[in-house]
Amino acid sequence: MKNFHRIAVMYGGPSNERAVSISSGTAVSKALKGKGYDVVDLDLPGREIFLPSGIEAVFIAMHGTFGEDGELQAVLAKKGVPYTGSGPESSRASFDKIISKKIFERAGINCPRYEILKNGQKRTLPLPAVVKPPREGSSVGLTCVKSESEWPAALKKAFAIDKEALVESFIGGRELTVGVVGDQVLPVIEIRPKGGVYDYEHKYTKGMTEYLCPAPITAKQMRQCQELGWKTFEALGCRGMGRVDIRLSPDSVPFVLEMNTIPGFTETSLLPKAAKAVGIEFGDLCEKILNLAAV
Repeated sequence: MKNFHRIAVMYGGPSNERAVSISSGTAVSKALKGKGYDVVDLDLPGREIFLPSGIEAVFIAMHGTFGEDGELQAVLAKKGVPYTGSGPESSRASFDKIISKKIFERAGINCPRYEILKNGQKRTLPLPAVVKPPREGSSVGLTCVKSESEWPAALKKAFAIDKEALVESFIGGRELTVGVVGDQVLPVIEIRPKGGVYDYEHKYTKGMTEYLCPAPITAKQMRQCQELGWKTFEALGCRGMGRVDIRLSPDSVPFVLEMNTIPGFTETSLLPKAAKAVGIEFGDLCEKILNLAAV
């Protein structure tokens, strides 16, 4: 069933994740064209938006700032054009990890201990710790700090991107992620970076990370992570799609790290992998998400 016919796939944008966004957008565009949609490709170089006439809905495949932070969603909502994914407030709350943390605390969602540092402030959390800019995606600017000698460079890297740094206690154990499409929670994926932390390089360099779907965890752990993923999705007020990143500690306690409201959308990305595990092919996934578009 097609709720829309003439659509725009929006990708590119001004963020540090532009290249990834172009890969996502071109994959979505190709899939929806294959499904018979009249697709207009919109590679945005910046924050200016011009929608060709007759566009009935927008599939947002933009990552990072002006993609996931609610700005673009607010512009499209003002224009009255249906778009995929979460609304402006939910997008902003999910993208800004400081806002997310406060929502997690209110909702009783388990997450690592953390603190927010401004330039010149001292860290109080012990090492190992993870430091990252709170308003960035794809692990851009993220460092896992194991020794005091690594701390200054890690902090400088985060402050080069944001005026604040988010410092979290490092949770040992397993890296997991849970996808949601509509009201369907997908199987958990385990992420195994080879010889390091799951940073930008490990995410986007072929062969540097192994992905296991469904994750080789117990049925109880699978259920716990899926329930936590859905609780996080609901607490942030998300809609349409999302992907929740989780650490499972050695004693089987799941900790939510963050919500991705516009996860990667190449055929090898994590949300499509999880969907395929339950029989949803890439083109069908794109169409399902498109059909959930709303103002």
